[in-house]
Amino acid sequence: MHIDEQLIYLDNAATSWPKPISVGAAMLRFLTEMGANPGRSGHRMALEAARIVYETRESVARLFNAPDPLGVIFGANVTEALNLAIHGYLRPGDHVITTSMEHNSMMRPLRAMERNGLELTVVKCSAEGYLPPEDVAAAIRPNTVILAVNHASNVVGTITPVADIGEIARQYGLLLLLDTAQSAGAFPIDMQADRIDLLAFTGHKSLYGSMGTGGLIVGPRVDLERFTPLKQGGTGSRSELEDHPGFLPDLGESGTPNGVGIAGLKAGIQWILQQGLDTIRSHETTLTQQLLDGLLGIPGVTVYGSLYADFQTPTVSFNIDDQSPSEVGLRLDEEFGILCRVGLHCAPAAHKTLGTFPAGTVRFSLGAMNTREDVRAAISAVRQLSQKNNMLHFSRKHFTAKDQP
Repeated sequence: MHIDEQLIYLDNAATSWPKPISVGAAMLRFLTEMGANPGRSGHRMALEAARIVYETRESVARLFNAPDPLGVIFGANVTEALNLAIHGYLRPGDHVITTSMEHNSMMRPLRAMERNGLELTVVKCSAEGYLPPEDVAAAIRPNTVILAVNHASNVVGTITPVADIGEIARQYGLLLLLDTAQSAGAFPIDMQADRIDLLAFTGHKSLYGSMGTGGLIVGPRVDLERFTPLKQGGTGSRSELEDHPGFLPDLGESGTPNGVGIAGLKAGIQWILQQGLDTIRSHETTLTQQLLDGLLGIPGVTVYGSLYADFQTPTVSFNIDDQSPSEVGLRLDEEFGILCRVGLHCAPAAHKTLGTFPAGTVRFSLGAMNTREDVRAAISAVRQLSQKNNMLHFSRKHFTAKDQP
């Protein structure tokens, strides 16, 4: 990359970039001023580090309206959080309902449990990625324990009707496990109003924290006595016992935490709260609709999903006729400086639902830092690639027809 080259980053669904300046500043301050081990010592630096960790729990709880900050279990990412919920809570013979739009972070641990006796029902979503709540209700069995769904597709951004699913969970005495990898920080989430019992989040996407941060929020309806942690070890609490503590958050945390990452996560969430989640959502919705309208107006381009920005996160998937997603992505990078993601996006079930398996799609995912100029440049680039493709297609047809005897 030339030092003066202007890149357009449209891969925020993978990880957000750039981060707010305050995030890096908070991480640097933690390393240089309070880099002791939180909860493991009683001196002033350790206490200050522990204060940062607890204040981050409070910030997470505030953003999601979680019942108790102590229910926030920190981990490496949403994948670890989902594994903690699935492997830690479910047992052979339990029944789980999930959807055909899930990321492999949800699907793979469920499939692994299925091989060990878990019963699994995958509810088919529409070709736009929409989950019909009535189909979820119809799939409930006497041994159903958890409804496990994502809040928004990482392929097309389609939003799940969480409040409806949460109401069904309460009606039947089930738990709702929600994967918020694509929605946390980009869409309002209220654990109590939406009746979410287990909320898995990641810090490095729309929460604008660093990689290596995330966690699971455990609500009061979760039976902690049947919860087995993925790992056991030092927690800084009840050190006189050789058994792992059974209370939150220590139940799901052991070993030295990612203090510097947690400090950055706190700064990211504070930035969101200062900007206002409604303001961020409005900005991203405007850009998403601009992108959708532009792509839909290009001949030879197929756009997937709801096609309405109000019904999705700022993630848009498309293909250009007769061009592989990998070829399009490479040309967008090399010819236009536009960075995106292509392929199956770790969600093969979703692509089968959309009809884009096995090649996948080209995915543009916007973030709070993107601008209308970024979107205009992206639309222009796709138009040029499509026109070149159509011209090549015409030339081949013309050449073939001219040479016919």
